[in-house]
Amino acid sequence: MLPLPHLDREFDYLVPEEASDDAQPGVRVRVRFAGRLVDGFVLARLAETDHTGRLGWLDRVVSPERVLTPEITELVTAVADRYAGTRADVLRLAVPARHARVEAEPTPVVDEVEQPVVDRAGWAAYIHGSNFLDALGEQRVPRAVWQALPGESWPVRLAELAAVTVGSGRSAVVAVPDQRDLDRIESACVAAVGADRVVALSAGLGPAKRYRQWLRCLRSGPVVVVGTRSAVFAPVSNLGLIAIWDDGDDSFAEPRSPYPHAREVALLRAHVSGAAAVVGGYSRTAEAEALVDSGWAHDLVAPRELIRERQPHVVALADSDHALARDPAARVARLPAIAFEAARAALKADAPVLVQVPRAGYVPSLACAKCRNPARCRRCNGPLALPSAPGSDGAGSPTCSWCGIADAAHRCTVCGSRNLRAVVIGAGRTAEELGRAFPGVPIHNSGGATVLDSVRPGGSLVVSTVGAEPTVDGGYGAALLLDGWALLGRADLRAAEETLRRWMTAAALVRPGTAGGRVVVVAESEIPTVQALVRWDPLWHARSQLDERVEVRFPPAVHVAAIDGTTDAITALVESADLPETVEILGPVDLPDGQRAPAGSGEDVLPGDVQRLLIRVPRSTGAALARALSTAQAARSAKKLGGGVRIQIDPIRIG
Repeated sequence: MLPLPHLDREFDYLVPEEASDDAQPGVRVRVRFAGRLVDGFVLARLAETDHTGRLGWLDRVVSPERVLTPEITELVTAVADRYAGTRADVLRLAVPARHARVEAEPTPVVDEVEQPVVDRAGWAAYIHGSNFLDALGEQRVPRAVWQALPGESWPVRLAELAAVTVGSGRSAVVAVPDQRDLDRIESACVAAVGADRVVALSAGLGPAKRYRQWLRCLRSGPVVVVGTRSAVFAPVSNLGLIAIWDDGDDSFAEPRSPYPHAREVALLRAHVSGAAAVVGGYSRTAEAEALVDSGWAHDLVAPRELIRERQPHVVALADSDHALARDPAARVARLPAIAFEAARAALKADAPVLVQVPRAGYVPSLACAKCRNPARCRRCNGPLALPSAPGSDGAGSPTCSWCGIADAAHRCTVCGSRNLRAVVIGAGRTAEELGRAFPGVPIHNSGGATVLDSVRPGGSLVVSTVGAEPTVDGGYGAALLLDGWALLGRADLRAAEETLRRWMTAAALVRPGTAGGRVVVVAESEIPTVQALVRWDPLWHARSQLDERVEVRFPPAVHVAAIDGTTDAITALVESADLPETVEILGPVDLPDGQRAPAGSGEDVLPGDVQRLLIRVPRSTGAALARALSTAQAARSAKKLGGGVRIQIDPIRIG
């Protein structure tokens, strides 16, 4: 595997007769390249070669284990093409490092596949849910975007899909965001198909154990593979279903080159392998809605009557004149009266109360001082911020963080006000404030280094950062979603989508409204994201988000390439690339906060020297853009030009 872009191609070697039996397609080998031994894989055995020069000899076969299957080979190529990367980089993500001792261990004997007994009542609650199970059992290829009901036991539902798939003689792969979710889905799948048919993959297993589990995927028959983002590359036999839960979670974005997103890899694999696909969650991303909009997938949702029956009662700030008259300070208070009332009622009923607060460290952005609508650029709809260069002391005209254009005459698109304010962010002292307000009530903290998986039923306060909410048997009596502006006001294209996802994930843990469950969201009731939560209508919100992306021309309506590097490096790359005619270039601007400089930039490069350039094209020319950038990067590599350049296709964070 040669990581240099200009060497991303196949090379022919002669195979010694003594190694001929072992040197089969898919095995690891060692070959001599440019005077040194390098690792590689055998892709094919041919009787003739097109190479006109002298061929070298294969040095040795590292292992006769065929670790690179034809399906994964095709998938690796598709991912590299999609993300303007090299196959060597993708192979590093798809095939783990070898452990000879583990490889020599015998494979556990797995009994013949028995038809699992699946309770279909859970899926019968969804429109066409039973038909989806039937299609899986008949080895057809259904593809759906699943909207889970409030309070739904999503691990059990996904385990039922996997059980039906395994019962039909095929394998299933389920990807989840983190270890907590992995533990839940693994337990559900073990209960559905048995422990010998379930393989868990995650980086936390350690190299040896992870390779052992990976070999189980490769050597066993139909299995259920559950894991985090790398599980989408699991080398199962006869893939029948690939599912991903909560695809909006940013942990699905690979931080290593070529920076693929697990959802996109899963969709590519479903296409390459002819497998069924499910993208599920309580909320919905614009990318998932685009799948439904294009017809590639279908909605898998419950009837509105059932959703209203299952959802908690959701209230927002000043949702009526009467509520505003009772609590005039509700719009500015961090814990308004309605939040205290909901908490008191739940504690009185001996039910726990979930208090969700944002994580620390979000970057302040600008919003309208009158209506708090996020300030956006009139050219590209990017977030406006004040200059942050050394010595600027924050003074100057608001400037777009994406295209770099200043907007001295900015006017709010909602109310017309010219005044701007910084969005105040912070969730400190929440537990202390609640402790003083509810003396004697137990308080549990979940977040940071201490994340609780579950809490016991009974009256208590659970203060949790977003994404660390513990479960509780019977559900929470109430949930308080604090500091809504800290989430909605972030300088991020996906701020509204991500806010609704986090709110709905927490609200789904609350009892139904018919059982007294109540959710209080501390944000203005007229905000579309808040309205979607109150109505429990993530489909409408995803549709509106997709329409907005189409209007302002950002993913998934178009493809965007983010190119990071020094000004000279990115300029040279773009000028040498044969870009499509429909290309539009935005920037360059300073590298977004929190982003590290590309590898190879040099140790003496100052933070302000690294910039980001955005290139966007229509979806129809996305493949052409990736090819052009990949070719240009290969040319830079061949010429050994200095200055590292990083290319990310459709990154989750644009600016």
